Amino acid sequence: MSAARQFTVQPGGRLSGELRVPGDKSISHRAVMLGAIAEGETRVSGFLEGDDAMATLAAMRALGVTIEGPEDGRLTIHGVGLHGLRASDGRLDLGNSGTSMRLFCGLLAGQRFASELIGDQSLMRRPMRRVTDPLAAMGASIQTTEAGTAPLSIEPVSGLRGINYNLPVASAQVKSAILLAGLYADGETVVTEPAVTRDHTERMLAGLGYPIEQSGRRVRLHGGERLQGGVIDVPADISSAAFFLVGSSIASGSNVVLKDVGLNPTRTGVVDILQRMGAAITVRPTQSRGGEPIGDIEVASAPLKGIEIPTELVPLAIDEFPALFIAAACAEGETLLRGAEELRVKESDRIAVMAEGLRVLGADVEPLPDGIRIRGGGLQGGRVHAYGDHRIAMSFAMAGLVAQGPIHIDGCAEVDTSFPGFVSLASQAGLDIQSSEGQ
Repeated sequence: MSAARQFTVQPGGRLSGELRVPGDKSISHRAVMLGAIAEGETRVSGFLEGDDAMATLAAMRALGVTIEGPEDGRLTIHGVGLHGLRASDGRLDLGNSGTSMRLFCGLLAGQRFASELIGDQSLMRRPMRRVTDPLAAMGASIQTTEAGTAPLSIEPVSGLRGINYNLPVASAQVKSAILLAGLYADGETVVTEPAVTRDHTERMLAGLGYPIEQSGRRVRLHGGERLQGGVIDVPADISSAAFFLVGSSIASGSNVVLKDVGLNPTRTGVVDILQRMGAAITVRPTQSRGGEPIGDIEVASAPLKGIEIPTELVPLAIDEFPALFIAAACAEGETLLRGAEELRVKESDRIAVMAEGLRVLGADVEPLPDGIRIRGGGLQGGRVHAYGDHRIAMSFAMAGLVAQGPIHIDGCAEVDTSFPGFVSLASQAGLDIQSSEGQ
């Protein structure tokens, strides 16, 4: 995609039909990583062939793992076991993927070889000490820049030791990095969260036979056990479904059914929040595959009202807030979000960037250090900038359904990191959207 990719959305329309969004990005990353260090063959279906997950795939191949595919979302991973990875011939370039960089920190901290992790301009600005500090407490040797950012240089050490770590901020990426390092550590590793976050790593470790214990907000494991290859079926990504949940809620006459969506309770905050706002959402669980619950979600248009978002739902919807901000701007009354400072260190400062764009579109917004206040009242047309943040680009695209004029969105090049085919699927559903190369 061109770095100057633009979206243009004409006002009006409604969403309808049965849709299947791409595979879950979080689960796709973990399927490749854990399948690679398992013993034997792991077969993956539903893999997200987006740039972020492909960066994880390329890095694992560089570390000596044979992976067939992807072909229509199918991979065959020939696992090398916990100690079978090999040094890469060069630096591992993880593109725009913060999940890849943070999880690889944990996975590579206990290896017998050195590694260097880099990424694109955006990723190289993102904070990494939240991961490298607890890993250092385990005995890892990881060098960052003075600002605590990549490139990250990981040196081999004589061994890691398990720790009992209380996460200062709820973060599934930090939790997962510590657990991955714990696989290579002597003794027990225990992570306690201040609030529940997504638990895909824990579920997949258990699914591949690794002994792990979860109790409330605490998870523990002992190092040195084995993972056994298996079958991983990646559900549709609820973070990608979120754009259609919001679009169908705000556009009069809409009705959409989203098929085979992952319904992991640590990820369904977006559904809970929209329902509290008055959204007409029906969730129909259908099955459980690989420890992950799956189902269909039907959403019809409904009048939304502003709410104060419960703090306990914040980590369960952290990636979906850009879309939820669009819903809030279309709701009656005021929506208040607090306790979400994590949004300021995503692919962009999502509080600042969304506030800037919403103001351009005529919304009444007040950014806060740890959240935002949005007073609903409808949206105009205008030109906004996504600053290379895929979720912001797709959120503003859905705003076009109810805007009073066209919305032009600059900086959309990174949409393929999480949602290849977004423009095509959104058009199929009824959004009048065009993608073009800018100057």
